[in-house]
Amino acid sequence: MSRETVLVTGASAGIGLALAGEFASRGHPLLLVARSADRLKEIAADLRRRHGTASEWIAADLSRPQAPQELFEACQRRNLEVDILVNNAGVLWEGEFDGIALERHLNLLQVNIAAPTALAHLFLQPMLARGAGRILNIASTSAFNPVPSLASYAASKAYLLSWSEALNLELRERGVTVTAVCPGFTETAMIAQEGRKPMTLPLVPNLTPEQVARESYEACMTGRALHINGLMNRLAVQGMKYQPFWLRREMVGLIEKWGI
Repeated sequence: MSRETVLVTGASAGIGLALAGEFASRGHPLLLVARSADRLKEIAADLRRRHGTASEWIAADLSRPQAPQELFEACQRRNLEVDILVNNAGVLWEGEFDGIALERHLNLLQVNIAAPTALAHLFLQPMLARGAGRILNIASTSAFNPVPSLASYAASKAYLLSWSEALNLELRERGVTVTAVCPGFTETAMIAQEGRKPMTLPLVPNLTPEQVARESYEACMTGRALHINGLMNRLAVQGMKYQPFWLRREMVGLIEKWGI
């Protein structure tokens, strides 16, 4: 049983909740972060009851630019040492780019890009001082290709992927590992917005949050730079990888019309 303390953003539902449960089941003390204080309090109590691990929480809205700094300072006031940072919180808006309000695009960029960048920069300094730490970034298979109707989301995940792999190279000799995991569509509220049919891809089954959490935990703890969740997703990404860029764009466009 490891005693590394884990901070999980977006811990109130979906993949974040499953990640919290996975780390707790392995004996890790937790710091849960999301917007709803009531929900976090309930989850923390449940994890303590089921796994006997310390579970604390801090309510924070990562769409606010100042939230990462406030979260870091709150941890310092509580004398909480974060050994593993899990950047899971994310936003997805589906639809044509011009049909989505500018405010929503900017909100997505703040949560999906600016917040994890800020949190990693803040919590990395104590990790480097200790000579040990882990950062787990939840990207997406959307990171590998442009995706119509998910243009801003896919671009934000492409940033997370590239940034994570660069940090992995920068930090691997300094005691800190950085892992990007790339789930495909996962059965969460995020992919079934506003009562719509859940997003899917042809011939690729949607993952469960628990499956994503198990694979992500193993990738993080072994210090792997990249892990694509689900065999069919790995095959799909590999298949697209060797196609010319123009063909990849056209294929993704056809898949979007056919499968989502």
